Amino acid sequence: MKEPRLQAIEGRSGGFYALAALLGALVAAGLWAAWQMEHHGHAITGMTNQIVWGLPHVFAVFLIVTASGALNVASVASVFGRKAYKPLAPLSAVLAIACLVGGLAVLVLDLGRPDRLVVAMTRYNFRSIFAWNIYLYTGFLAIAAVYLWLMLERRMNRYSRVAGTVAFLWRLILTTGTGSIFGFLVARQAYDAAIMAPLFIAMSLAFGTALFLLVLIGAFRATGRPLGDHLLHRLKNLLGVFVAVVLYFTAVQHLTNLYAAEHHGVERYILVEGGAVTALFWVGQVLVGGLVPLGLVYHPTLGRQRGAIALAGLAVLLGGLAQIYVIIIGGQSYPLILFPGMEVSSSFFDGVIHTYRPTGVELLLGLSGLGITGLITLLALRVLAILPAALGDEQAPAPAAGATEAVRA
Repeated sequence: MKEPRLQAIEGRSGGFYALAALLGALVAAGLWAAWQMEHHGHAITGMTNQIVWGLPHVFAVFLIVTASGALNVASVASVFGRKAYKPLAPLSAVLAIACLVGGLAVLVLDLGRPDRLVVAMTRYNFRSIFAWNIYLYTGFLAIAAVYLWLMLERRMNRYSRVAGTVAFLWRLILTTGTGSIFGFLVARQAYDAAIMAPLFIAMSLAFGTALFLLVLIGAFRATGRPLGDHLLHRLKNLLGVFVAVVLYFTAVQHLTNLYAAEHHGVERYILVEGGAVTALFWVGQVLVGGLVPLGLVYHPTLGRQRGAIALAGLAVLLGGLAQIYVIIIGGQSYPLILFPGMEVSSSFFDGVIHTYRPTGVELLLGLSGLGITGLITLLALRVLAILPAALGDEQAPAPAAGATEAVRA
């Protein structure tokens, strides 16, 4: 089988310039929002000393988690030896880098004084999971960049499998570290659970695959390049499995919390009495992000239509944002229990459910992360040869009957 030729997009159409302008506007709006927050302080946001992580953090964590999963296709090609996915591996690596840069940019701009980042990167408190995450994020960027170079440089292709294996292991560690940020917070009743790490890994697999499918379908359609059905159907089936795994771990997370009496309060808040948080959980996370995509990708008719597959991917991403919102905002809204099992009292918000209303500057800053991700991806598609000139079914044939039976067995 002849390997498809990779080719940069022309980038001369009105649609290309319109998309670049839209993404650039999102980035500019985010920079303006960051300047406003730098000038006026976080008083102009909805964040308080009780809810210290707001909407920008929702977008940032969402992008960081998605970055790990965006590398799925490259990992399948390099680590598991599925050659049909190899032509798409460079695009997968670029998406992973773009998502992580977008997420980290939002975090840095929200913190303020980005010049002080040098201090955070040179003075560490290794008792903090945040210190470890600086290594994990920068390490992932470096490994993914080297991996991409090895794939694009023909003379170095023979080393790409090793780099792909390292990247695969590193992304698992990275997502474990991100999930552990919440799993180690013992004072928050909604967190403090070992399952947060595997839950975040499952979320990354689903979010990253959904984003890759959307970019893949959009790029091939916009450039008029042929894209066969076999590979697309394999990816959408993979997406369905990942979505089901996320629902499973979510169910385990809440059922195990309900088993312990100390968590009954926070579970009642998130599942029943939390208002917007409860609505986002059931409608956004479970229905839109879980059941709707499953129904679309496994429907005997809709599951074969590209529009429905793209809609399933979009639903997974919207549901993912809702899930991160429930975890971050919902978890902070419920009162802290500083001394479990002890009776303590103070006049400082004891037993009070904290409210949070995100402001426009927070939304703009969060959206700028999506803009940065999209702009990096678009420019990479224009400059680098990372998209196959054609990827018909002849380049990515369906598995042979014998192979399929072997897998089933």
